[in-house]
Amino acid sequence: MKFFKSNEWQWRLLRTIVQGVIGFLIANIDLLFANLTLDANTKAIIVGVVMAILSPIMAEIGNKNTEEK
Repeated sequence: MKFFKSNEWQWRLLRTIVQGVIGFLIANIDLLFANLTLDANTKAIIVGVVMAILSPIMAEIGNKNTEEK
């Protein structure tokens, strides 16, 4: 998948945008689900953990795709 493995500027930009959208959705999950209530500290921790997990996963997928070629 070119999305994960390409280092061209447009693909890096798209990956950054996708990560930002995911972070935004996670940070506002309590607004998306009305019965869920989270304080600001909890939301910050959740966003940090999700981004810390998401970045290495995307990098590993990119490495696997590069190795296959």
